[in-house]
Amino acid sequence: MSQWSEDIISEEQAGTLDGLFSERTRRSPDEEAYRAYDRHSKAWMSYTWREMRDQVGHWQAALRSESLKPGDRVGIQLRNCPEWVMFEQAALSLGLVVVPLYTDDRPDNIAYIVNDADIHLMLIQDAGRWKRLAPVIGTEGPLRRVLLLEESHDTDRFLRNDNRVRSVPRWLRDGVYVQSHSRRSDDLATIVYTSGTTGRPKGVMLSHANILFVAHSGLTMINVYKQDAFLSFLPLSHTLERTVGYYIPMMTGSTVIYSRSTIQLADDLARQQPTIIISVPRVFEKVYGKLRDQLSQGPRIRKLLF
Repeated sequence: MSQWSEDIISEEQAGTLDGLFSERTRRSPDEEAYRAYDRHSKAWMSYTWREMRDQVGHWQAALRSESLKPGDRVGIQLRNCPEWVMFEQAALSLGLVVVPLYTDDRPDNIAYIVNDADIHLMLIQDAGRWKRLAPVIGTEGPLRRVLLLEESHDTDRFLRNDNRVRSVPRWLRDGVYVQSHSRRSDDLATIVYTSGTTGRPKGVMLSHANILFVAHSGLTMINVYKQDAFLSFLPLSHTLERTVGYYIPMMTGSTVIYSRSTIQLADDLARQQPTIIISVPRVFEKVYGKLRDQLSQGPRIRKLLF
C-alpha cells in the first residue's frame, strides 16, 4: 500500500457536482475513470477522464438543442453505465435538475413522478421500457422528449409514430465540453423520489452542497485512494450508490467498474478484482444463504472445512 496515493477534491474546490467532474478531468485526464461491459462487442470497455469529458461535450451540445432552461427537470432511467454519468454531468452543467428513476419501477409510479416533478426530457434504456411506459404517461403531460439509449427492432416504429422519441446514437451532436461557472453550490441538483411502498412517492430536493458534503464526510471515515477500483451494482437511482459509488470515486480519482448484473456479480468480482464494493445487508444475506444451500447438498467434510 506504500505506493498508493490520495488526490481528494474538497467541497470548496468542486463547488458543484459538475465542478467536481471538471476538476477531476483536469487533474487526472489520462487515468481510467470507468470500465463497463459492451454487450455488442462482448468485451470490457475502458474510459479515461479525458474521454468522459469529450463524451459529456456531445451530450451538452445535444441537450442545448432541446430548448431547456436552468431549473428544468430531466429524468434518467438507465442501468448503471458510463452513459448515466455522461447524461447527468451534461445536464448539471446546463443547470438542469436530474430526477433518477428505477429501471424496474412500476409504470404507474414512473408516470406519477414524471408529472409530479414536471419532467420535460427523459433518458430511457431501450424501446422495450418505453413501450411499457408510453400508455400510462400519455401525451398530455410535461414530457416533451424521450431518448432511447439502445436501438432495437422497435426503435424505428416509435420514431415514426411519436415525435417526442429520439434514438441517442442519432440524437447526439458534435460538441466541445464547456464548464459552467454561473451557478452556486446551493442550487438544486436533483430530486430523489422514495419508493412509494406506503403511498405516493415523495420527492426529496437535494442541492449540490448537500451531496458534496455527504460524499466528503464519508472520506473522513474511510481511506479511498486513486488506485482503488469500485464495483458498482446497486442502482444509481438510489442515493447510497450515487453518493458512495459515483461521487466519492470522482472525488478521489478512483476507477468505477459497472457490474454486468447481479446474477454475474460473483464472476465480475473474480475477473475484475475490485478493491471496494458498496452493498447492503440483504445482498450479503443472499450470498450467505446460497452458500449454505450448496454446502447442505454436498459432503459433510466440505461443510466442516467451510
